[in-house]
Amino acid sequence: MPCRLSVPQNLMFGKWKYEKPDGSPVFIAFRSSTKKSVQYDDVPEYKDRLSLSENYTLSISNARISDEKRFVCMLVTEDNVFEAPTIVKVFKQPSKPEIVSKAPFLETEQLKKLGDCISKDSYPDGNITWYRSGKVLQPLEGAVVIIFQKQMDPVTQLYTMTSSLEYKTTKADLHVPFTCSVTYYGPSGQKTVHSEQAVFDIYYPTEQVTIQVLPPKNAIKEGDNITLKCLGNGNPPPQEFLFYLPGQPEGIRGSNTYTLTDVRRNATGDYKCSLIDKRSMIASTAITVHYLDLSLNPSGEVTKQIGDALPVSCTISASRNATVVWMKDNVRLRSSPSFSSLHYQDAGNYVCETALQEVEGLKKRESLTLIVEGKPQIKMTKKTDPSGLSKTIICHVEGFPKPAIQWTITGSGSVINQTEESPYINGRYYSKIIISPEENVTLTCTAENQLERTVNSLNVSANENREKVNDQAKLIVGIVVGLLLAALVAGVVYWLYMKKSKTASKHVNKELGNQEENKKLEENNHKTEA
Repeated sequence: MPCRLSVPQNLMFGKWKYEKPDGSPVFIAFRSSTKKSVQYDDVPEYKDRLSLSENYTLSISNARISDEKRFVCMLVTEDNVFEAPTIVKVFKQPSKPEIVSKAPFLETEQLKKLGDCISKDSYPDGNITWYRSGKVLQPLEGAVVIIFQKQMDPVTQLYTMTSSLEYKTTKADLHVPFTCSVTYYGPSGQKTVHSEQAVFDIYYPTEQVTIQVLPPKNAIKEGDNITLKCLGNGNPPPQEFLFYLPGQPEGIRGSNTYTLTDVRRNATGDYKCSLIDKRSMIASTAITVHYLDLSLNPSGEVTKQIGDALPVSCTISASRNATVVWMKDNVRLRSSPSFSSLHYQDAGNYVCETALQEVEGLKKRESLTLIVEGKPQIKMTKKTDPSGLSKTIICHVEGFPKPAIQWTITGSGSVINQTEESPYINGRYYSKIIISPEENVTLTCTAENQLERTVNSLNVSANENREKVNDQAKLIVGIVVGLLLAALVAGVVYWLYMKKSKTASKHVNKELGNQEENKKLEENNHKTEA
């Protein structure tokens, strides 16, 4: 604190004092103008905290609230005393406000304490303000009640400010933040510090009830397990409900779920649930349990005789239109089977299958294994080879179970094993033999299965062209032998001719050689004489 006086020339000394609330002075520092010495008065609260400079500026260290006083600088001359007062103000910034004693929840339409906003260690005291979603809350009778208190610590003389808020909440306050702030004064003026946000759980009663079917499905079928779940839109949600089943006026009390296992078609109907204490607040849902019945007549394994009639019916009973498919041996039929006169090819495994396309997994199927039996029937045919040397005899057989075929020659009773058989298809196949009889014979074809043994015979005449064929064969052999003899004679003649030609050639060559030798001798004789 500078001394706000001009130092006079005839100054003797300077002093500082402060004034008590009653106006009485308390001297705290003295400085002589000549000796330049400084003396501090024995005032306990200022011990070791004062410093007086040569220009009489007084400094106080470690400022306290109690330093807020009226200090006076005194300059004394021989004939006068000059005084200049200085008023000291002390400020302490309060702590950041905090919302404490918060309500665990608020209930709509009830005035309830929300919490306390507290800020500590302030000097001078400050003011607290409440906010809802950033907007100032003003007191409102029956809806907003604010109670402000401040308390000073007798030792530190610092203030603690507390503001309690009672608030009547609505559903609109769900997830809305509440804050508070403290406003205080400092050396540079007014300042404000805000608290952290606080969000409160808002309790409100149920206004609407809904019912769900779990698990969610497009359609429910017989055998399914379903769970009814009842929900209320209150907070906290209700935990108990009454469930009403079709045809039962009394509700079943339970939690928020009710499970139906292995439902049947008679479970179709309206299901409802309501609150325990407000039965008029009710929700309902319609459940349709889809079903599918199939009856095949006849079914299983059925054995019939060829030519019999067999009516077949596949009757469907369902909760909605169903598709029907007929299969025979895993091949889809264009229409349902109808048998006015059974044939062997009608035998097989028939399946009638039905389904509800809109209901996943709802399918039914029944099967019919049809066996068409018949006694063996035989038809024999023969065919002569164009050369006339052999004949083909065929025994055509039909019947079921598959008949066994045996060939025998009538009279001798011998069995013919060298046969050729066709595949057995639709109750039919054949056995074929090829023979070249030298005399008339009777062939017997026997077909036998578990029902009957059937025999049929066919007369086969001897080959008429057999002798002609033998004569022709002899003629051919004679011609071949004649050609071979002619070829042999020609070969011998050719060999003799070639031998004679080689002998004559050697004789001529010998004569020519003798003539050459004689001629050379004569030439040599002439040379000798010369």
